[in-house]
Amino acid sequence: MHEESWRTMFPDYSQYQTTLDHYSNLEPATVGTLQPRLSDAVRRFSALNLQPRILRITAPDNTLYRDYIIELIKKYQSQSNNNTSSSQTSENEHPIIIAGDDITAEKLFGAVYPALESNSLAKPSVKHGLLHQANNGYLILSITALLSNPSIWPRLKSVLMDGMLDWEAANKKVLCPLPAAEKVNVKLVIIGDRHLMAELDQAEPDLAAGFAMYGEFEQDLLLNESNLEDYLRYIKAIITHHKLPDLADTDAVTAMLCAGARYAEDQTRLPLCLLWHLNLLSEASIETDGKVLTATNIKASLRAKEYRESYLPERAIADIHHGQVLIASEGKEVGQVNGLTVVEMPGHPTAYGEPARISCVVHFGDGDISDVERKVELGGNIHAKGMMIMQAFVATALDLDQALPYSASIVFEQSYSEVDGDSASLAELCALMSALSSQPINQQIAVTGAVDQFGRVQAVGGINEKIEGFYKVCVHRGLTGNQGVILPKTNLSNLCLNDEVIEAIKAKQFHIWAIENVDEAIPLLTDKPFRSENDEDETILSLIEERIDYFHHGDLSNEIGLLNRLRLRISNWFVQN
Repeated sequence: MHEESWRTMFPDYSQYQTTLDHYSNLEPATVGTLQPRLSDAVRRFSALNLQPRILRITAPDNTLYRDYIIELIKKYQSQSNNNTSSSQTSENEHPIIIAGDDITAEKLFGAVYPALESNSLAKPSVKHGLLHQANNGYLILSITALLSNPSIWPRLKSVLMDGMLDWEAANKKVLCPLPAAEKVNVKLVIIGDRHLMAELDQAEPDLAAGFAMYGEFEQDLLLNESNLEDYLRYIKAIITHHKLPDLADTDAVTAMLCAGARYAEDQTRLPLCLLWHLNLLSEASIETDGKVLTATNIKASLRAKEYRESYLPERAIADIHHGQVLIASEGKEVGQVNGLTVVEMPGHPTAYGEPARISCVVHFGDGDISDVERKVELGGNIHAKGMMIMQAFVATALDLDQALPYSASIVFEQSYSEVDGDSASLAELCALMSALSSQPINQQIAVTGAVDQFGRVQAVGGINEKIEGFYKVCVHRGLTGNQGVILPKTNLSNLCLNDEVIEAIKAKQFHIWAIENVDEAIPLLTDKPFRSENDEDETILSLIEERIDYFHHGDLSNEIGLLNRLRLRISNWFVQN
């Protein structure tokens, strides 16, 4: 086990200082920078003359990303034109790109309207659709628009395959002569998020089988010396394109990087989301009065965002402060531990951390460990999996030659909604070990982490929110200097805590312990080792073994007699009722 220094609680970009200092001298990045896979997909799609005629791009379905894709198509279509012969038609020198959001069959394919005049020689009027407008070019459609009008797809697929568009009457109840089918040469680009793309794949398996090419706007970047400069140029391109104030200095750039690491939940990664960057920079520009953006401006905008979204998190913490939700932050309790959860409330823009009291009681039984959340259908499948893995580890650690003579019941106290995820399995294991050994747990420490069948502690999500949620409870009641959080060592790279928590850690008023296995967690919570190679040492496992041995060989006549009398009363009650 190892208590972490406050310096590990946030990203350290000192190794990139030289690159950061040259930010002001950098030119804005060109479109496609930091998106090599997407750029390659668009480049190849632009060069194709036959099949496939469809490019699927997984990206957020909004105008910002659509415009980015359009600029990327223009870039590579221009390069493709430069490689063609001089006999290429002039239409292809400037690619035709038509985008459609809310589409109907008539908007997409056009329609034929009957003549208004009574003269039988009058010709019907023809209204061209988006496919006609995009002839010899590109048609960009939202995946949402396609799924909202599924009847459009078979006809659209036929047009893309055959290159011929048959006319249909706008009013099928009125007969009118139809023009001959027209030849159209269109490349279709579909943009949408991954879940909606999956729905389209289910409806049209040919897409995944090679009928369409695939591209993806990557949402984060693994930071290193070779790509940091490109990332800074990417930020500058967003600032330039949207006419926002530029970053003032190295401190402002560093503040931007830290905000990105927090958003990406990884000290080694940075987000590439266009919308996130634009929102942060736009709000920070409010603080500048038209001047350059400073680190203070960026931090102020982040605090303002947190304040706007703080009503529900503060209400949850207030319930704990007022005693409506019982969370202990001092003292010791048997079979009770402070777990850490992340709450995702429908309609709320962000998840927030909240401590949860996990309790365990044991009684005479056949060794069954009951997951109350699962039994009442408030536990999700992943939570159930975590419980089963935890139980497998307990059975292996105890190494019994017969069934455990105790049964246990584990529950999230005062939880009234579904619990899912395996991040509480370490806390549940600690509560079970405490209850079986009758050894109390230090309530000043909260626990998060998933365990495997070998007792190794694995990374969990929402680590920053979890730590800050428990810190808020502790600081309201008064920091004792002994409070803190146990977390998986593999989560250290995800830490990007707010300034208040970092200052408390720096002052030794709050602590973070990073662990790799169960053997490191139990001593921190119970002041006793989990197990030892020396048989004479008192450990949690030895206390449990003594209790089991006492059950099998000790004088339990009074306890068993009391148990039998209780069973008799219960059976008589059922007979009478």
